[in-house]
Amino acid sequence: MNYTLIPKELRPIAEKIEAASRISERDALILYRSNDLNALGMLANVVRERKNGNFATYIHNRYINYSNICVLSCQFCAFAAKKRDAHAFEHAVSEIIQAVAEALPLGITEVHMVGGLHPTLKKEWYLDLLRGLRALDPDLHIKAFTAIEVRHLAQRIFKMPIPETLELLRETGLGSITGGGAEIFDAGVRDRICRGKETAEEWLDVHRIWHRMGGRSTCTMLYGHIETLEQRVDHLRQLRGLQDETAGFSGFVPFAFEPQTTVLAHIKRASAIEQLRNLAVSRIYLDNIDHLTAYWVSLGLPLAQVSLSYGVDDLHGTIMEEKIFHMAGATTPQQQSIAALEHAIREARRIPVQRDSYYRHLKRSTSSRPRSEAELACA
Repeated sequence: MNYTLIPKELRPIAEKIEAASRISERDALILYRSNDLNALGMLANVVRERKNGNFATYIHNRYINYSNICVLSCQFCAFAAKKRDAHAFEHAVSEIIQAVAEALPLGITEVHMVGGLHPTLKKEWYLDLLRGLRALDPDLHIKAFTAIEVRHLAQRIFKMPIPETLELLRETGLGSITGGGAEIFDAGVRDRICRGKETAEEWLDVHRIWHRMGGRSTCTMLYGHIETLEQRVDHLRQLRGLQDETAGFSGFVPFAFEPQTTVLAHIKRASAIEQLRNLAVSRIYLDNIDHLTAYWVSLGLPLAQVSLSYGVDDLHGTIMEEKIFHMAGATTPQQQSIAALEHAIREARRIPVQRDSYYRHLKRSTSSRPRSEAELACA
């Protein structure tokens, strides 16, 4: 590491990073408050390269939002609806299975499925959905349900303890659970942006149970609304703590709040600099989570590409249909092609590799070496 490029106030932290030592919460705050974005990127990439070399991954997946009808009314959410709302929707099991069946010939390896906390869908509806998807292709990975959806299913729909609910879902086809619903763990923040949602400990406990069953999941953070830097660091601290305990998180996926169409529309959206800073600090602090994903739906693909120089080693997936961020006002595309993701990765001088749902490499691109400037100019 070239310490002449690191400001003096960051050099003690740089020494920890170079020695593969854990940084503290105080260190993370110093990094968040640093104005030297290039130095943050340099430090984050030490961690990225140590964990993942020069590879950058993506997954070929299909998003399904099965319904947006929800018993909650989170202030930050433009996705959820009550049954009589004009924008409410609820797909039949047959419609969902058909949508996934049409995507299978395109080569998807994962269906990613979340929805609202639907008050009236029955236990068999969810089980029939999982069985139907599993019957399409036993190798298709079903990544579904946030921790709060799991709690809702256990308590209100299945009327079973959470471990038994998760075991039944897994037996029926569930491969992994999603990281959504974490938002910011601070209780005061949650009371203001998602009152009535599960607590931080309840979110963590669902993942803890799942991990102890041998399951894997991702974890998330929704930032750039009313939280402080201290509250962001505390959120990361709790994720790192659970990972120390279970080692069940496969990747971390932070995303900036989309304010356009919610009751929090007065909040200014996180800038590109702030998003890169948050990714870099997350990469450095979460030393026990191997992968950091840039969610291009939130960032946009150009900024996600830049983030590959700020500690990111994954660009998420092809997605094929995203509703939650777009209903909140996101103007990014709703899907990306494999060619677009691989081109973005190569331009960033990284090696593109398709991955599975656990971030394991499936195959190399047909051209895995970084290309020259002349080749890129002709691409």
